[in-house]
Amino acid sequence: MKQLLFLVIFLSLGLTMRAQPTQKPPLHGRHWMAVTGKPLAATAGSMIFQKGGNAVDAACAMLAATCTMWDVLSWGGETQALIYNPKTKKVIAINALGVAPTGATPAFFKEKGYNFPPEYGPLAAVTPGTPGGICYMLAEYGTLSLKEVLAPAMEMAAGYPIEAQTANSMERGKDRIKQWPYSKAVFLTHPGEKREAPEAGEIFVQKDLLATLTKMVEAEQDALKKKKSRKEAIMAAYDRFYKGDIAKEFVRGCQEQGGLITEQDLARWKPIEEEPLHVNYKGIEVYKLQSWTQGPMLLQSLNILENFDIKAMGYNSPQYIHTLYQTMNLTFADRDFYYGDPYFMPKTPIAGLLSKAYAKDRAKLINPDHNDPAPLPGDPYPFEGKTNPYLQLLQQRPSLTDTASQKKPARFVPKHDAASLLNTPASPEMYASNEIDSAYMDRLWRGTTSVEAADKDGWVVSITPSGGWMPACIAGRTGVGMSQRLQSFVLDSVLCPFNVVAPGKRPRVTLTPSMALKDGKPYLSFAVQGGDTQDQNLLQFFLNMVEFGMTVQQATEAANINTNQLWLSLGGTTIKDRMPHTGSILLNNNTPDTTRSILKKMGYNPSYGERTSGPINAIFLDTAHGSLWGGSSNHGEDYGIAW
Repeated sequence: MKQLLFLVIFLSLGLTMRAQPTQKPPLHGRHWMAVTGKPLAATAGSMIFQKGGNAVDAACAMLAATCTMWDVLSWGGETQALIYNPKTKKVIAINALGVAPTGATPAFFKEKGYNFPPEYGPLAAVTPGTPGGICYMLAEYGTLSLKEVLAPAMEMAAGYPIEAQTANSMERGKDRIKQWPYSKAVFLTHPGEKREAPEAGEIFVQKDLLATLTKMVEAEQDALKKKKSRKEAIMAAYDRFYKGDIAKEFVRGCQEQGGLITEQDLARWKPIEEEPLHVNYKGIEVYKLQSWTQGPMLLQSLNILENFDIKAMGYNSPQYIHTLYQTMNLTFADRDFYYGDPYFMPKTPIAGLLSKAYAKDRAKLINPDHNDPAPLPGDPYPFEGKTNPYLQLLQQRPSLTDTASQKKPARFVPKHDAASLLNTPASPEMYASNEIDSAYMDRLWRGTTSVEAADKDGWVVSITPSGGWMPACIAGRTGVGMSQRLQSFVLDSVLCPFNVVAPGKRPRVTLTPSMALKDGKPYLSFAVQGGDTQDQNLLQFFLNMVEFGMTVQQATEAANINTNQLWLSLGGTTIKDRMPHTGSILLNNNTPDTTRSILKKMGYNPSYGERTSGPINAIFLDTAHGSLWGGSSNHGEDYGIAW
């Protein structure tokens, strides 16, 4: 009877919530829509649409602008994209993630005393992917020239009024920035003064970056003068970046500061067009990138959740939160052990992981009454007709089972060093209890940006780019900040045999654009920033719309939960910095007392905050009315423009 009462209460709360107005108005458009992490960058997308460009052109312009604005990324970062092509009626995936450079081996980093590749500096860099990603997408699926698409970014590089968020990030990171001469010259515009970074509103000039972008455009225009095709001309700009004078200066500047990237590394790297992964959730096809991202974790979660009537549980009811948390923990356990670069051996058993039968098997592990403090990776191999070669390795992984008092579940971290942790079977005595700190939450939430675009002709684009965030190390006189994505590799197979660093290999990243089709037509394009929380928030955004009937703007603003019971993908210098926080859950400040009490009794250690949904950006394609709806979270500076 008590459970029924709670169900009625929370169903009522859900209905009330859906009726409430949003803090930001939804965007509406008929011809096009551009949504991204900075208002100026969204304006860049609108400028391209007004020139007659399609959604791919506009997305590339927004990506170029966000990189130029250092919106927690740079030109030396990585680009991950999904594109719906209305001509073929298919979703395609763009893999423009850089690779580990020559010399990046476990032995190299271990000899330097690292447990993971470093967070910052030249040794954290994979090869740049974003310039190549922009050129490839534009050449294959855009309509305008590189000169036209880069024009807003080039104007900004010549000088734009910097916003407080980025300027303050430069100031906070200035001690590290001073270690790198090229970064210091660009970011610290007032050397020796109390505030050395630019002031908000100051015109921020990047002469070296402007010169680099100008060289790329010159290469394109020279090729056009030689009667090359539009595509060939754009790829001439690509070649100048990866094989020409830009590449030489990038490598010189990288190696001068201690980095590993070689000219051969740049010349060999190429973006890859792939088949995306997808599952069907109650008639909706949901698309994600392959296992070099964490994207399949969302697909696995949807497969598991199909085994429960989550709509009947009610939006953010205790049972819904519990079921969601347990589901995500199971899929994160799989992510943490099985995901990696599919172009390297061993290959992720993705067919088994995305099997509906495997999901049903995993769903049976969920205890409806209590949190499982130590969810383990499953065994997907039998679900694709194979035998798991890593069963013995799985047994060596650290266990997080807490045999002590559960009165105050907390973070569990190893008392031992990395070597002993990785070579000794775990026992509960290896763990010490500590509270979650701000440094951990920073690594959990570490952000980037997202780019969403759609047009009346049916092109739809979702991008989650990243890399080269502040404090960034700039490579020579290129003005290009190097990526820090190498830190997402591991150095020991016991943590993840699929994601051990190796030259030419891509790290398994958190970056994860999303797209959904309904009745064979584009339905949703959505993405978010926020490290390991990305697919947590995107999963809930999707369910908010599909199961709980929210509008796209309501779904971006709705209170979500975050689990911390996972291995972090970013930051930290020791194994313990990345270990899961057993029972740790982030809830919104508006969570009712009854829900808080029930969750604590179920074994959760809640923390509370105003920001629990992440800066989600999304486009809903309203086929019933032939219009576009845009949603942009009330967290952050993200917003869009439509017409």
